[in-house]
Amino acid sequence: MVKFLNLIIGGAAGTIARYLLAGFVYKIMGTNFPYGTLVVNISGCFILGILSALAEKKFMLSSDMRILLMIGFCGAFTTFSTLIFESDSLVRNGQAVRAFTNIFVSVILGFILFRIGVLLGEII
Repeated sequence: MVKFLNLIIGGAAGTIARYLLAGFVYKIMGTNFPYGTLVVNISGCFILGILSALAEKKFMLSSDMRILLMIGFCGAFTTFSTLIFESDSLVRNGQAVRAFTNIFVSVILGFILFRIGVLLGEII
């Protein structure tokens, strides 16, 4: 039961954080490119990198905290399916270069920030 409560709390927090961050980014950058989703995805990779290092290298996260933060929060916060949906929308609107740029930057920069997050988590 505690696991499900952690998933619910983490998922709700991640969903709200995603909504607020993406909305903030879209307000600043506009909506002609999926900047909000991009920022959410790469920052989610960074956060998950830190949490991963804290859990696996530093043993600083209990099983319950892993469920709450890594599965609940990060699972609801990151929006990979939205990345694919918005990229497909760009393709359908004749903007294939923007679509593939969005996918490429999200995946490559996300991986780089994940590794930086792991290194930062190991330092903590």
